[in-house]
Amino acid sequence: MSTTTKIGQILQAIVEVPQQVIRYISTGAARAFTPSNDNYPATGVQPYEGDPPEQKHF
Repeated sequence: MSTTTKIGQILQAIVEVPQQVIRYISTGAARAFTPSNDNYPATGVQPYEGDPPEQKHF
C-alpha cells in the first residue's frame, strides 16, 4: 500500500465516521418521536374503579 492510498483511506474515514454517528443518532430520534403503531382498541376514557379505602375503627 502506498502512502497516498493510506492518506486517502484516513481522509475517507474522517468524513464517514461523523456521518455514521449522525445517522445513528437521527435514526433513534426519528423512532422516538414518530407516532406509535400500537393497535389498542378504541375504548375511550375508562373511569377508575379502585377499591375504596378500608374504614379504620378507633
